[in-house]
Amino acid sequence: MSASDVPASACHAGGRPPGLFTRLFLLGIRLRSSSKKHVPHTLEDIRRRFDRPCFPKWLSSLQVRRVIDMRVPGATELRPARLYIPYGEVRGVVLFMHGGGYVHCGLNSHHGICCRLARQSGAAVLSFDYRLAPENKFPAAVDDCWAALNWLRGEAWRWGGAIAVAGDSAGGTLAAVISQMNRDHGHPPLAMQLLYYPSLYGEKAVPSRDAYASGYILSTRVMEWYAEEYIRDPKDLCDPRLAPIFAASLANLPPAVIGLAQCDPLHDEGTGYAAAMQKAGSEAVTRTWRGTVHGFLNFYAFLPGGKSAIRYGAHRLRAAFARKS
Repeated sequence: MSASDVPASACHAGGRPPGLFTRLFLLGIRLRSSSKKHVPHTLEDIRRRFDRPCFPKWLSSLQVRRVIDMRVPGATELRPARLYIPYGEVRGVVLFMHGGGYVHCGLNSHHGICCRLARQSGAAVLSFDYRLAPENKFPAAVDDCWAALNWLRGEAWRWGGAIAVAGDSAGGTLAAVISQMNRDHGHPPLAMQLLYYPSLYGEKAVPSRDAYASGYILSTRVMEWYAEEYIRDPKDLCDPRLAPIFAASLANLPPAVIGLAQCDPLHDEGTGYAAAMQKAGSEAVTRTWRGTVHGFLNFYAFLPGGKSAIRYGAHRLRAAFARKS
């Protein structure tokens, strides 16, 4: 365990306060909110606000050789995607799925993250825009990402053949789900699954949900709203395609690298899933960034932990693809 790692027992004795940079960031959000009149947000407004990068897109794009907007197969139609090709020899390709509670965010919000992952990993990154809820209920996002992975399997020879999956928050959940599906369908093993603060437990409770129920960006109230928008029935919360911990087996899964925020209601879902994978004989490692909150990757331009987490994940991807070559 590195100096940046924090055991679960040390994380939430009543809720550990965020770090200095995170506190300043949260204060800025509160001040900005208090200076504006309260106006109810429409879903369109939420999506517009959240599908923005925290760093200028054109500057991020300078880090890679090419950025290609394209469309790739989803479950029912061709879906928008963005391919990032790094400089130098390209080894492997990563299917990246954005977070946003299955409701918002997209290619733009995660543009800088994908540019940095591609540059620092040396792999191509395909950012995929799956269908969003509530227009498209569970399991639409899963079906889209599975279709994209099947398509990418036929294209991966361009980058040496090896494929990894990655994502943050809901995107991390999707990466974990299609890793299980890839195994269950008997396809060649994925090189790695990179999961940033994923939701993995569905209705199964963990202590961090109570410790960080409010005041840390992702609250119990927000999580309930996401669930109401996405699921069809409460029984979906026990479906492995939404809560991977309920899979019949966690054996023979691709190696998992799980990056976590310390002050996050989902923290213990990541550590618990890693422990369950290890018990089943699969390889899994977690790292927790001290004093961070859910979604800190999206604010890498302001929060040092975000840059560190992207770099850590990219280096683990580089090593995983090197083992495959």
